[in-house]
Amino acid sequence: MDKLRAMQAFVRIVEEGSLTAAATALGSSLPAVVRTLAALEAELNVRLLNRTTRRLSLTDEGRGYLAGCRRILAAVDEVEAGLSARHVEPAGQLTITAPVLFGQMYVAPAVTGFAARYPAVSCRMEFTDRVVNLLEENIDVGIRIGPLADSTLVAQAVGRIRRVVVATPAFLRRHGVPAHPRELAQHNCVRFIGNAAHWWTFQEDGESFHVPVSGNLEFNQTAPAVAACAAGAGFGNFLSYQVAPLVAARQLRIVLQSFEQTPWPLSLIYPHARLLPARSRAFLEWMKADLGPRFR
Repeated sequence: MDKLRAMQAFVRIVEEGSLTAAATALGSSLPAVVRTLAALEAELNVRLLNRTTRRLSLTDEGRGYLAGCRRILAAVDEVEAGLSARHVEPAGQLTITAPVLFGQMYVAPAVTGFAARYPAVSCRMEFTDRVVNLLEENIDVGIRIGPLADSTLVAQAVGRIRRVVVATPAFLRRHGVPAHPRELAQHNCVRFIGNAAHWWTFQEDGESFHVPVSGNLEFNQTAPAVAACAAGAGFGNFLSYQVAPLVAARQLRIVLQSFEQTPWPLSLIYPHARLLPARSRAFLEWMKADLGPRFR
């Protein structure tokens, strides 16, 4: 049995939703697709799909195998596309999504440089803090901060983002530098509206714990919260990139580093199980070269 073709057939069956539709998409016959699926299940000694006359549904084993197949097929596509992409000048429409502030600070300047290097590529940027479904919204590449749970995406990690506590040097001189996160409960803290408005999370000896915080300023947007913190309003809890310029300028100082949570991955994500166009491949390489040195 050609295992790679069997994987392709299995993925296509799931994506098309029926054996008949998969056979049409594969340019094969229904009996051939049925035999391929049966042979694959026999070799794996597991049932991948529950089949009735009306519908198909993945088993638990099938769901895990599907994710693995997609990763393998995406890797094959990537290798093959890399060979042909060397001879193709990137062109066409490229749609990119990123978190709002991160997009404004880092992605927009990088994309501007990319567009100058590849003038035949038309770049459209959609900055939003909601989790975007790349397939449903026709997004080519996304920049995402945090854990990734969607197995339908390929993720290339390019760095790490810390969550840090900061305050101005003047505020720390007046109120002291906290030795432990629990001391924050006694200080004014700049907070965000939402479930985490009244507590911040830290880590000690490998275990997470929450600290209650309070303060007289609460925001629903990051930029004004950072500005308030930089004006000396109190302690703030931000992703490291959000305050990086102010930390570099010594307007804010990071405290409690030894209690920080495990950094979040910074990833480039894109839909797989399809061939990447030259423009997407060129953009991924461009962003890895731009973001990688900043967020190692």
